[in-house]
Amino acid sequence: MKLKGKVKFVNKDKSLFFPTLRKRVDTYFKDNNISKEGDASMLTKSIILLLGYVVPFMLLLALTPSLGISLVLWLVMGVCLAGIGMSVMHDANHGAYSKNKTMNYLMGHSVNLVGGSAFNWKLQHNILHHTYTNVVHMDEDIQDRVMLRFSPHTDVKLYHKLQWIYAFFFYGLLTLYWVILKDFVQYVGFIRSGVNANSKSENRVVLAKIVVMKVLYFFSMLVAPTLLFGIPFWEVLLGFVLMHFVGGIILSVVFQLAHTVEGTSHPLPCENGTIENDWAIHQLNTTANFSRNSKLLSWYVGGLNFQIEHHLFPRICHIHYPALAEIVRQTAEEFDIPYLENKTFLTAVRSHLATLHRFGRLELPHLKEVMA
Repeated sequence: MKLKGKVKFVNKDKSLFFPTLRKRVDTYFKDNNISKEGDASMLTKSIILLLGYVVPFMLLLALTPSLGISLVLWLVMGVCLAGIGMSVMHDANHGAYSKNKTMNYLMGHSVNLVGGSAFNWKLQHNILHHTYTNVVHMDEDIQDRVMLRFSPHTDVKLYHKLQWIYAFFFYGLLTLYWVILKDFVQYVGFIRSGVNANSKSENRVVLAKIVVMKVLYFFSMLVAPTLLFGIPFWEVLLGFVLMHFVGGIILSVVFQLAHTVEGTSHPLPCENGTIENDWAIHQLNTTANFSRNSKLLSWYVGGLNFQIEHHLFPRICHIHYPALAEIVRQTAEEFDIPYLENKTFLTAVRSHLATLHRFGRLELPHLKEVMA
């Protein structure tokens, strides 16, 4: 991870694309007399997803059902865990959930309910990913992960040839790694890189909060069911892993379909740390939408299938993205800027697999590094 601010965007062609688009979007909200934040439907969705996560766990504790039924309940929790991440905490931590800062804070910290850290997530996603989308070693959300290669600019290994086959297994480990280790790794890494500019005293408080939340989370999810309710630990552990495996696959796939698909670019900065492109145009070049016409999918993934609109306007609630998409697409066409899109979810998945396959191919310049 490089220092924040080492890469900058230079609008060398003085494009008026984003000023024009922003004016049109502002006009849309003004003409329709609506807020850019969420409405009652966001609150309803939040209640449904939070209850879908909490109620099955309460049933597990109160009824201690058979293993088969228990695993179904853990699976439902995994689906809702991903839903909370995509549809609740995501908007809230962007400040787009509500005009009320307290509501944004509370809903943003729903990530702590599923084992994560809101503080680290904001640095990783809001700053690094949204500023440096698909820029190698800068974008924390799209970077190589042990067995996976997501950039054409990193070293290719022999095993990467099969990543399009085994990728989904590792996707399932995402949230497990997150709740167990990732927050601590990021805490140290963000301080060293300068992304976290807090004072030492402030960071001691941050670390203490992370530790306390982890202890409470693991006690509630793993220890209490056995210690207080007599459920065999191995059953609890099996269900816990299933929940995170399901949630991890959903979160990873939805996110990868927006950035690691055919057509998206992975630009490299010049030696002086400059990317000669308008930041907004860079977002369209590195981001793709999918399944825009699926209302059910859009509801569940919190508009993350409208990633173009989200990257251009992260502080606008996702419930408005379907309406904004046509404004963005038409404006992009006027300025001759590609608007990347896969019409269906399956088409996007196939495109992602094709990209993983392409990034996993061995190339002659890397052959000497294969055995490294």
